[in-house]
Amino acid sequence: MKSILKGLSEWIIIIAIAFVLSIVIRNYLIDTRIVPSGSMLPTIQLQDRLIVDRAFYKYDTIERGDIIVFKAPEAADEDLDLVKRAIGLPGEKLEVKQGIVYINDKMLNEPYVVEPADYDYGPVEIPEDSYFMLGDNRRYSKDSHVWGFVPSDNILGRVLIRYWPLEGFGHLVKAPEVYFADKK
Repeated sequence: MKSILKGLSEWIIIIAIAFVLSIVIRNYLIDTRIVPSGSMLPTIQLQDRLIVDRAFYKYDTIERGDIIVFKAPEAADEDLDLVKRAIGLPGEKLEVKQGIVYINDKMLNEPYVVEPADYDYGPVEIPEDSYFMLGDNRRYSKDSHVWGFVPSDNILGRVLIRYWPLEGFGHLVKAPEVYFADKK
């Protein structure tokens, strides 16, 4: 009887440790998200499942091209977590002219955008501790061009991997070569 109780108590301890670890991991290290819209097409499809690194921004900086999960800003008038690409960084001047993004008067090359935006925006200076987020599906994305800047306090994490569907499995940390074009 003692050996049964000892074995049972060991299993209870193992299960309790696993439970606590899963809560810590989910709340502080990684999380999962299901994409609710087509605003990041073609990079991320509707209903894709993503793994999000919740701890990165405490130790690393957001870089242009990172795909970020964040709480919608107040101006969005929605209580949602959104997935968009970081385009404008704190202190930068940003403008969208004829669908092309300019950062500090330099044209941004964005090979992941299939259809350019059909709007103009700015020029604006991005406040400190804020970011300008745009969906890759520029014509149909509600993003910073509609509701403004995203405060850094709203950032929940950076997308690491698409894990579902399996045929789309892969890393999504950086955009494929976001850089400035030579032309203005």
